[in-house]
Amino acid sequence: MSKSLLFIPDISGFTKFVQTTEAEHSQHVIAELLEVLISANTLDLELAEIEGDALFFYLEEIIPSQEKLLAQIETMFTAFYSHLKLLEKNRICPCNACATAPNLQLKIVAHTGELQFLEVQHNRKPFGQEVIEAHRLLKNSIDSDNYVLISKELTQLTGLSAYYYSKVFRFTEGKDSYDGKEIPYAYSIIDPSKLTLTAYPQPKKVSFTDPPNLVIQKSFPIDAYELLEYITNYGVRDRWVKGVEIKYKENEVTRIGSEHVCVIDGKQLNFVVIAKESKPNELQYGELTTNLPPVDKLYQFFNIKSTSDNSCLLTVEFYWVAKSLVKKGMLFLFAKRSFRKNTTQSLEELKQLIINN
Repeated sequence: MSKSLLFIPDISGFTKFVQTTEAEHSQHVIAELLEVLISANTLDLELAEIEGDALFFYLEEIIPSQEKLLAQIETMFTAFYSHLKLLEKNRICPCNACATAPNLQLKIVAHTGELQFLEVQHNRKPFGQEVIEAHRLLKNSIDSDNYVLISKELTQLTGLSAYYYSKVFRFTEGKDSYDGKEIPYAYSIIDPSKLTLTAYPQPKKVSFTDPPNLVIQKSFPIDAYELLEYITNYGVRDRWVKGVEIKYKENEVTRIGSEHVCVIDGKQLNFVVIAKESKPNELQYGELTTNLPPVDKLYQFFNIKSTSDNSCLLTVEFYWVAKSLVKKGMLFLFAKRSFRKNTTQSLEELKQLIINN
């Protein structure tokens, strides 16, 4: 039987991150990062299992070349740290999970062995001594949480020198004992500054020369941060905006550039999250749609200011652009009243939802 590749990317700091931050957003952040790593699978590795903060891949009876293995490792580190930069740049949520996500790190363990498989309901899962060893190698004596570890057996099969170095990698030898068996390996600590990260543009903030076309205020008996969570959590949006179906990415933390769709009476309205300059000590969430008649563009901003430990004031601002005289006339005659009525009703529904919860 030929040797197979065992490949485990593991997000470092996961346990501390989840235990010390907001649970729902931390789960979303980890889910996003795992999806990023899966998408960065250039070797067509088989995904055996998602193990909380780690992915267990394998390549049955195939050992990639040294070049392909190192390219796969570099691709995953690059994708991981590029996404952390994106989360950092486009963050609107002030919670600990979103604020500390850039502190997460990545380690990858690669091992080899002759695989056996368990098959349960047509799902094949590798098992055996080498699978156990690969997972145990995640617990090692390397003084870092950001590295790649390749077992000596795999380095020999790929021809990788234990002291190979390049712009990204600088390998050295290491070894650890597990149940009385010593497993030698080569490892390289990864410096994210050496990776060619995706250059996401800094999100631009919109600005307006004129005051808002419509302003609505309402007090809420809740902490300002909690109110922001209600507003940015699309999963509860249809509970306070009646008659609307919301389509969105469930495992994505809402941030600048996030998109969602509101379906009203069969018509789809596409929204994207935006930002503008906010006042000091004020939380803000904004969104833009360009397909809501009679306006050509509709900007709405939810500005939240704390008034006490358990209360806050929400100010909703509407800015719209209507290019034709007909559209401007419709806004003047009835659309502005409709926006005010619908928004006032929705905010009252939101207040009742908060009180009932």
